[in-house]
Parts: sequence; C-alpha cells; structure tokens
Amino acid sequence: MSVPIVRTVPDLRARVRAWREEGARIAVVPTMGALHEGHLSLVRAALRRADRVIVTLFVNPKQFNSASDLAAYPRTEEEDAAKLAPLGVDILYAPGAEEMYPEGFATTVSVGDVSEGLCGAFRPGHFDGVATVVTKLLLQAGADLAFFGEKDFQQLQVVRRLVRDLDIPVEIVACPTVREEDGLAISSRNVRLSETERQIAPKLAEILRLAAGRIGAGAPVDRTLADARSAILAAGYARLEYLELRSEEDLAPLSTLDRPARLLAAAWLGEIRLIDNIQVMPLPQNGLAGASDRQLEEG
Repeated sequence: MSVPIVRTVPDLRARVRAWREEGARIAVVPTMGALHEGHLSLVRAALRRADRVIVTLFVNPKQFNSASDLAAYPRTEEEDAAKLAPLGVDILYAPGAEEMYPEGFATTVSVGDVSEGLCGAFRPGHFDGVATVVTKLLLQAGADLAFFGEKDFQQLQVVRRLVRDLDIPVEIVACPTVREEDGLAISSRNVRLSETERQIAPKLAEILRLAAGRIGAGAPVDRTLADARSAILAAGYARLEYLELRSEEDLAPLSTLDRPARLLAAAWLGEIRLIDNIQVMPLPQNGLAGASDRQLEEG
C-alpha cells in the first residue's frame, strides 16, 4: 500500500473536483514533513471526520528566520509517505518551491494583532510566511476541514484569523498537543536534543502545568509568572524568550485570569528552541488542582 503523491496545483484540484462530484467531505492536514506522532494524531482526527484526506508536505522557506535553520530542517518524504500509507490517507500533496512560489511571486499575507508578541516578537516575518503558505494551501486544496495542533497555539490563532478575515470557506479544527510519556510536547526538534538536554526538556511542561494550577486557583498572575520564569532557568534551560498569560480567544495579555487563557512559553536548551502552552480556566470552570508555591519553586 502506498500514498499517491501529487505535486502540482492542477493535479490536486482535479482530484478534489472528482471527490466533490462524489459528494465527499474533504479534509487537509498541512505539514512540513518529518512526521511524528503529533502529525499522525491530526491525520487520524481528519480521517474520523472526512471521507477524503489530503496531507500536505512543504518545507516553507518563507517562515524560516535563517538560512541555516532552513537547511537543517529534515526532508523525509519517503519515510513520511510510509507512515501515512497504513492510515488510509488519500493524497500526499508535496509541491516544490517553484510550484508554491513561481517566478515573479510578489504577494504576502500578513495577519496583525494575534501575530504580535510571543513568537512574533522573536521571529520577525515568521507569521507572514506561515499565513502566506497556509492561505495558498487552503485555497489549493479547497477542503471542508483543516486540522492544526494546539502546540503552536499562536500559529493556530493566526490561521483562524486569516480564514475569518479572508472568508476562506474551511472549518479550522484544533487538536490537543500530543506529549511524550514524561510530558514533553512532541516536536520534530526533540530528536536534536542531547541526552542531557532530553532529561531537562520535560521540566518546561511540568513548570507550566504547576503555574497554570496556581493561577487557576487564584494566585497572583505576576508573582506566579516570575516564580515560573526562575524555575525554568533553574531547571537547566539556557534562555527563556517569553512566558506569558494570554487570552485564549485573541491572545491579549492578561494580568488577571478573567477569561479562558493560555500560558505560553518559548525557551532554549542549547541550540534547540522549544515551545509549549497550557490552558488556564477561571475558577468557576477550573478543574485544575492548585499547586503550592513550594512545588513550583522546586519544579
């Protein structure tokens, strides 16, 4: 069993047009390849809700901030196709750069507001690249549903906003972050961690969880964030880019927990940048157990 690979827009649209004539419900799962369990969980979710599923594989040069990062990103199309085949994916859409950005390409999709701050502050132009390629992929696939993970929560909100603002007729389906047994959010970057770094890495999720518990139980936000920042660095992370409480709906910064929120962080272990986030709900709806200050400081 193998997955048919399509490389051009006309070929993709011809397949989709035939499915439409059959009355099929179509889903797309955009990826940059190097597929892991996080990606495969999105594919399984898509297969449960749609008759036909397209997985895209395109390493998008426009969302990388450095040429070295782009060059280092793994290209594993053959392995990715082998992982998708037993799941029953209908098409692997793997266009080349010349198909996505032909000569003379001059358009950029830029989403304000939700792209500002957090990763947007440290990766200038990144979300313009994401918004541009996702817009193209959604228009090319013409799917009813598109699946994205919550691990890249700011990216998810950027996609939701561009779909709303540009009237793209697709439902964005968010899927929970998939984690290793020790709590580390699964990422293609994890394989680049040294053995020592891999032992430290789960501390980020653990500290976020404890901080979310404290905030959800009514602890002061500023103090809790300050304690969590110190705990992340004490755990062995070399540098913390940000740790912030933001409104879940529009990513507005919060100093008090008065609405559903996300605690979001980005931190460096050696040369590897890891991101994570935890949902935090106001007290009346909160099912999280509060953590003591002592637990967080020892986290």
